[in-house]
Amino acid sequence: MTIEALRTPDDRFEGLPGWPYPPHYVDDLPGYEGLRVHYVDEGPQNAVRTYLCLHGQPTWSYLYRKMIPDFLDSGARVIAPDWLGFGRSDKPVADDVYTFHFHRDMMLALIERLDLQQVTLVCQDWGGLLGLTLPPDMPDRFERLIVMNTTLATGSSPSQGFNAWKAYSASQPDMDIAALMKRGTPVLSDAEAAAYGAPFPDAAYKAGVRRFPELVMVAPGMEGVETSKRAANWWAREWHGDTFMAVGGTDPVLGPPVMEKLQAQIRGCPEPMVIEEAGHFVQEWGAPVAKAALKAFGEL
Repeated sequence: MTIEALRTPDDRFEGLPGWPYPPHYVDDLPGYEGLRVHYVDEGPQNAVRTYLCLHGQPTWSYLYRKMIPDFLDSGARVIAPDWLGFGRSDKPVADDVYTFHFHRDMMLALIERLDLQQVTLVCQDWGGLLGLTLPPDMPDRFERLIVMNTTLATGSSPSQGFNAWKAYSASQPDMDIAALMKRGTPVLSDAEAAAYGAPFPDAAYKAGVRRFPELVMVAPGMEGVETSKRAANWWAREWHGDTFMAVGGTDPVLGPPVMEKLQAQIRGCPEPMVIEEAGHFVQEWGAPVAKAALKAFGEL
């Protein structure tokens, strides 16, 4: 079945501040034939370690521009994909295309296609809701975790702040993403905020943005609950890798109370690095986070 999708014009991505990385694409992942998935691929192909950086909603791989340089300086390879519906990846037009397993299965296929090994999973927001469910299916590929402002959704709302965000998002079918990012992260310049809006010329490109809040598993019967419960059990019992947690202290949606619960779910997770002035998009304080993680992992 062919999925109708839009492709953001390349000129929308020209001259973005702090973003020198050329695009890489794959358009023949099994089950996703014809849909082009974008990813950043920097550093040595044969590096000992790979950092897999997964963004959330409504952002794209641009979110990791302040962390990628430190990961590269450590000698690692960095892969930063865009979920379908985001960034430079294709954007299916119909809202109902987007489901938990539509996204998850794509990322599993991409990891296998690129044959990523000795992976440090770097995740936040939906990068974590989805990303934290991946290692249980391919545990031999993952060895470390950097986790920020996210959760495992297992059938109940993570917070009242999330309920408010979900209601707000539902009221904004043509969300002004640049303005949203500027409000939530005042340290952004106008040009950086605009870069977050670059993938979305108009509302037709924003089906993925609209859908993600609706997909968070806030009821027991929702798609993805069982997958996430299995992942929570795996992180609590089977995980033996090193973990680093960073928390944006002012995030009203997935902030310190939510992250305290996640810390307790991850075997061996140390006390988090709390950046008091950071909000939900803690990667905008990414350089000190990346350096602290590398130091904790014994690489600085």
